[in-house]
Amino acid sequence: MPEPSSHQSQQHSDTWTTVHRVGVITAFPPGRNSLNEFGFHLVNHLAANDDVESIVVFADDTDAGQPVEPETNADKVQAVVSWKFNDVTNPIRLIRAVKKANVDAVLVNLQFATFGDQRVPGGLGLLIPAMLRAAGVPTGVILHNLADNVDMQDAGFADSKAAAWVMNSAGRLLTRAILRADYVALTIPRYVELLRDSYGADNVILAPHGSFEEIEEPSFGPPEDGPRKILAFGKWGTYKTVDVLVDAVRKLVTRGYDDLELVIAGTDSPNSVGYLEGVARSCRDMDNVVFTGYVAEEDVPDLFMGSAVTAFPYTSTTGSSGVLHQAGSYGRSAVLPAIGDFVEVIEEEGFIGQYFEPGDADSLADALAKLLDDPGLNAEHGERNYLAATGIPMAEVVDWHLLHLGNLGKAD
Repeated sequence: MPEPSSHQSQQHSDTWTTVHRVGVITAFPPGRNSLNEFGFHLVNHLAANDDVESIVVFADDTDAGQPVEPETNADKVQAVVSWKFNDVTNPIRLIRAVKKANVDAVLVNLQFATFGDQRVPGGLGLLIPAMLRAAGVPTGVILHNLADNVDMQDAGFADSKAAAWVMNSAGRLLTRAILRADYVALTIPRYVELLRDSYGADNVILAPHGSFEEIEEPSFGPPEDGPRKILAFGKWGTYKTVDVLVDAVRKLVTRGYDDLELVIAGTDSPNSVGYLEGVARSCRDMDNVVFTGYVAEEDVPDLFMGSAVTAFPYTSTTGSSGVLHQAGSYGRSAVLPAIGDFVEVIEEEGFIGQYFEPGDADSLADALAKLLDDPGLNAEHGERNYLAATGIPMAEVVDWHLLHLGNLGKAD
């Protein structure tokens, strides 16, 4: 690996080297690719850290415009648009951009579909952490899901069981490639254990998700005024579908719940362009369904705080849920699918939900009714989710990553 830069030679303490110039590879607003919100808040907190002199964001090239500025210390942040979803040249473009930027270390904000939902560009993108390390760049990965835990058919990555088996096998090979980074941080204890036990990895570390913002304790339970809003927020059309939620709301209306409003926030999944347009056509007879489209960062607090309950109409999952973390940070209760691994994951993180059988509109309607009919239970769930989401601020998570990246610099 190369000699430490002049930045790296300045000692922060006797045990680790301060990383002054940090690179972050991530999807970033106003782009709408997965993990863009996490990437935004990660950069925000890095910019607020006094030890960090500058951040280079290696952002995705989208039709939405140039990367937005962080909320604090925007002068410390340089955005370099250097990759594009489903582009096979991403590894070459990113390696060149990182080397040119002369950063001390790089953090890669990653899940298995970060660089594409097509097999070749998506798979090539997952080789980037290993390529960075081979190029002499200290590299840490924040990995949000594992191929071992993804139902490839349900998530839209395979159209048959045979194709799903091939994809899962390829996923294991790509996981081994990701593990070539200097360290891989995961937010779920069982994921750390899986990588250690199944892959023999000794560079995987448990790191909390972190709460995006230090939010003043909200009021718990449904808002007192207006219709009772059921909020579903996400990228829709593969394993996250709202059809069953629309059916559940129809059933609740027939039961006499005439003050409900269903708010479907977010956009189509890249795998399912046109999905929400089809849903909108299917419920044109319902005047209590609202489609918000893309939600800008500044509008997120009001979206959650105005809801009586949040709903997660998933048929399978790919790990923990960033939207659940957001819902929790605003003290919202949640109706969640009773999918074994998902239930175990979110309860390990301290969250609670009213569970329903995936794909069953009656079960979902019953779960929603349970929280709508019992404001005390609703508030109790919201408070517990708030404590789970805000237990560790992202500022502390950023300190943790800087410590580990600094150790890599000292090892050089």
